[in-house]
Amino acid sequence: MCKSTHRISDPVRSEVCCAECGLVFEAGELLATPPPLSDSPSSDGSGRGIGPFARPGGTRRTLGSTLSLARDGQGKRLDWHRRYEFQHLKRVMQRQTARVADGPLDRSPARSEIAQAAERMGLPPVVLAEAEEIYRESKVRGLFRGRSLPASVGAVVYAACRRYSIPRTLGEVASAVGARRSEVGRTFKVVQRGSGVAVPGVGTKAFLARYAQELALSPKVRSNVEAMLDAARDDPELSGLSPHGLVAALIYLAAEKNGERRSRAQVARVTTVTEVTLRSTSRILERIWGPEPRPAHPPT
Repeated sequence: MCKSTHRISDPVRSEVCCAECGLVFEAGELLATPPPLSDSPSSDGSGRGIGPFARPGGTRRTLGSTLSLARDGQGKRLDWHRRYEFQHLKRVMQRQTARVADGPLDRSPARSEIAQAAERMGLPPVVLAEAEEIYRESKVRGLFRGRSLPASVGAVVYAACRRYSIPRTLGEVASAVGARRSEVGRTFKVVQRGSGVAVPGVGTKAFLARYAQELALSPKVRSNVEAMLDAARDDPELSGLSPHGLVAALIYLAAEKNGERRSRAQVARVTTVTEVTLRSTSRILERIWGPEPRPAHPPT
């Protein structure tokens, strides 16, 4: 039409058009084919693998449709019989969504309790998902029979924190879920033994990094505390001390030695130990190591 011989092929639109006037010479069809069905035994051919990823323990899945009872997809107002049809479809969608819910956690108040505890403690979403998965596995195995909901939630949150090396004490978790520390500890031992999930311990250096940040200590004080922790690990006289009390006492002594003194009340509040424990552990360290804490490798 415009006597031009320059054509442009658009792979996005699957069209061949003129570069001058834009006339479309050839138009292809865009086909969206579904992925092939898997031949694995776990696949039932129902097409449940199609769609966005939904993590285990997530919120209830919907069928992907947004049904309004006032207007249709083009914005036109619905008459009374169309509104009745849409209302019926919405009820069917909600019923189908409830049927495909994953496991016993979806209709359990434990999900909201776990989410509230994670929000109070400032835990990342990956720890929240791990806690929900541990709760589901423990619930299926009947590990929470006869135990309170706060203790069960605290046990799975504490287990998830330890799996991702998040420095949170058992007392902090118990306070976040509103349960006694001893009750959460007993439930955690049951979960650790019966759930089949490996729950490693959180090292004292992870707590040291957290406490040093909250107390605004310099890197020099932190390195001194790490050196004294290595020395205390090899000292048989300090093997029976509480790890949190030992870290708190070493932070208090190292900060005082380097001129960054922090009061016992500050250190005790941040490290979640009592001032009595902090004072007694500091006296034991001074009695064994002397007034000045020794480094990890003393000079010969």
